[in-house]
Amino acid sequence: MDKRDRAILFRNRLEEAMALANVSKSGLSRLTCVDRSTIGQLLKEDHPRLPNAQLAADIADVLSVSTDWLLGLTNRPETPGDIVAAAMSLSPAERTSADEQLLEWHHEAAGYKVRHVPATLPDMLKTEQFLHWEYAASPERRLPQAFSAMQDQLGLLAAGTYDYEIAIPVHEIEACANGTAYYKDVDERIRHAQLHFIADQCEEMLPRLRIFLFDAHRVFSAPITIFGPNLAVLYVGQCYLAFREVDRVKSLTSHFDWLVREAVVDARDVPGYIRGLIA
Repeated sequence: MDKRDRAILFRNRLEEAMALANVSKSGLSRLTCVDRSTIGQLLKEDHPRLPNAQLAADIADVLSVSTDWLLGLTNRPETPGDIVAAAMSLSPAERTSADEQLLEWHHEAAGYKVRHVPATLPDMLKTEQFLHWEYAASPERRLPQAFSAMQDQLGLLAAGTYDYEIAIPVHEIEACANGTAYYKDVDERIRHAQLHFIADQCEEMLPRLRIFLFDAHRVFSAPITIFGPNLAVLYVGQCYLAFREVDRVKSLTSHFDWLVREAVVDARDVPGYIRGLIA
């Protein structure tokens, strides 16, 4: 960029940053420890000048913007640290899907496709009896909150607020049917009613709800939810690792699409497969 063009861009961005921060020329000169005339020269409409490196850094620090943005090297005004923090963040994870953060992310994804790999069975497809077993060790108030939140999510799905694709390891469904591993203490009637409910929802809500079963011997995924094109969230246990940087979201979306392509049971065949296991 030509030096004069960069100086003009710097002046325009400096004025913008000062206006947003509500900082006057006098205030900026005081905060950066330079004469007011020096700031005036930077803001001069004819023959604007560029600051030295020290002053550029001080101005950026005072106005909470990046030096690169002031100098026209990027279109992101945030500091590098703020960009990283916005692109990837940690949020506390509650035990239930009534977690306010989860609900907020679902509302943010309205109109988009949500892609989901659950830690066990999908929360929004769990029956009340199954939740009684699953949350037996949790405070009593958690169960009504969890069940209500799941009903709300199902209602949004039925209303067409968003489409939902879910990829589940086939061994998870088999373990629930057989009462092994995570499900070994669940009464058979509760397990089978739970699986029938999932099969019924798959049939009733196709194509808005599509469940694919993949073989974990061939492909693997950690619990993850991709809320449209702008947010992907990994479930770690006590916290969520949220990504908002576009390329990271695209990579995780490609990962989910890979699970779908490698599925051993397609969405249309899932109800029959589940009922076959129960039989």
